[in-house]
Amino acid sequence: MVKPTISSSQTNLNYDVLIIGGGVVGTALLYILSRYTNIPKLALIEKYSHFGQVNSHRNNNSQTLHFGDIETNYNLEKAKDINKGANLLKNYLRHHHQHRNKQLYIKTSKIVLGIGEEQVNLLKKRHEEFHTLFPELKILTHEEITKLEPFVTAGRDQHKPLIALYSADGYGINYDLLAENFAAEAQKEKDVDIYLTEKVNNIKKRQGAGYTIITNKNTYRAKIVIFCSGSHSLIFAKKLKYGLEYGLLPVAGNFFSTTRKFLNGKVYTIQTEKLPFAAIHGDPYVDNIYETRFGPTAKVLPLLERHHYATIPDFVKTSIFRIKGILSLFTILFNPIIFPYVLKNLYYDLPILGKRSFLKEVRKIIPSIKSCELKFRKGFGGIRPQLVNWQTMNLELGDAKIIGENIIFNITPSPGASVCLKNAEQDAQTILNFFKENYKIDFKFNKTKFMNELVKS
Repeated sequence: MVKPTISSSQTNLNYDVLIIGGGVVGTALLYILSRYTNIPKLALIEKYSHFGQVNSHRNNNSQTLHFGDIETNYNLEKAKDINKGANLLKNYLRHHHQHRNKQLYIKTSKIVLGIGEEQVNLLKKRHEEFHTLFPELKILTHEEITKLEPFVTAGRDQHKPLIALYSADGYGINYDLLAENFAAEAQKEKDVDIYLTEKVNNIKKRQGAGYTIITNKNTYRAKIVIFCSGSHSLIFAKKLKYGLEYGLLPVAGNFFSTTRKFLNGKVYTIQTEKLPFAAIHGDPYVDNIYETRFGPTAKVLPLLERHHYATIPDFVKTSIFRIKGILSLFTILFNPIIFPYVLKNLYYDLPILGKRSFLKEVRKIIPSIKSCELKFRKGFGGIRPQLVNWQTMNLELGDAKIIGENIIFNITPSPGASVCLKNAEQDAQTILNFFKENYKIDFKFNKTKFMNELVKS
């Protein structure tokens, strides 16, 4: 159980490293620093009363641990990189099954469907290319798919070619509970301070080195600061004149769910080429495996946190409404591939008609599903903080990071949760370099312990 620190103006609020944000990325860093380094004074500030309440929350993401094997939007190089990070988290989960008597994850199978001759050939080629990296990856025939996922083949056109790439090594993760577990494990390692229900209002560079962080309750001082606060990280970066070439395109995802169990594991469809958003997939819900969720849909909203309309002014602070920002948005949104996709996803929100339209996408996975068996999951879905580079007028795909003087800003869109420990290990190395170069302090990273516990485990 996490023990929050009670902040007081009488308390010594000076830290070596201060982490802003209690999602899975921030708490993973707190865990890595506390267990594998000898940095003594660590603290984390989170504005909510619980961990992982924004994009890490189980209702706001597909709860997937991405390895890069069945996600067809990842090429081999990207898959190699993601696989390393995902395996760190997989090894962590092998030793941490539960937190507060709740399961941190469920084990599932996972497949990606190839429907029709073109997609079948694409998956066969992918299997040849990826089999060395993922030796457990198999091609399933129509009959084998039926045994694994009977609803996927029921009612499907028997004359249309169908195969699937399959892995038994799938995970559905409760990332908000994982964030709390990281924080609790960090506190077992050393006396770290955790401040909940504190919102950071401002940050100032101190004369010489270090920063002053002002919250709604207190003022903190830290030699090194790491922002792990998603979209809001960019706001604070801009306050310190970092990331001025960036704006944000907040992409919101919705989910639909079923009234009964249709899938035993995760089932993906093939990614549309050159489209930077995830293809529709079906997942068992970690809190109720008898419910299957389908999504995400994607639409642009002027929010930094889903369903929190008070974050509209925060979106404006990302300064996307400058001339270059507006031109960048027009260039991206009116791309001949993206624009039809955006319109289609807006249509999904329409009463009755939207559900019928989305049903056509779901039937690519479950051909026999009826409209009455699918419902819109109100209140579910998060915001993907997609970086826009004004200079190139392009989306900056993948996880995003801005590094400044003794400070790091993690913006981390998907698959940030899957590679949270890898990201934390990289940030830890950067932090140690900060101390060595700017403070002449030679803190150490216990690489042997890290390798034995998370790499070789």
